[in-house]
Amino acid sequence: MRRLFVFLLTVGLLRVTTTAPVFMDKLADSKMCADEDCSYALSMATALDDFTAPDCRFINIRKGQMIYVYSKLTPAEGTGVFWSGSVYSERYVDQMGIVGYFPATMVKETYTYQKDTVDIPTNDIDFYCD
Repeated sequence: MRRLFVFLLTVGLLRVTTTAPVFMDKLADSKMCADEDCSYALSMATALDDFTAPDCRFINIRKGQMIYVYSKLTPAEGTGVFWSGSVYSERYVDQMGIVGYFPATMVKETYTYQKDTVDIPTNDIDFYCD
């Protein structure tokens, strides 16, 4: 009986820890970045209001938070404009370093790091959920 319990527990733990990746719908077909890898910040922005992420592609932002902007999605006609970035705040240290999308209308750019930009196509990994 004990062996059966250990076996069931092991199988249950393996099932919980082996989840398949989820590729969400694309928000745009191209994006504007500071470099080919989108690894350098384009700008710094300040959140104008709170935004709660509707799914794992997005990040939560709070009014007044500073956000590093890494890319700006080039929207298809009739869709919303989203940027990707990471929050910076001593108050929300648990969110620092997490990169995700947020509506461009929720922030105000306060400083531009890179004026020259490159347009590159988005791919499935840009909208991957873990």
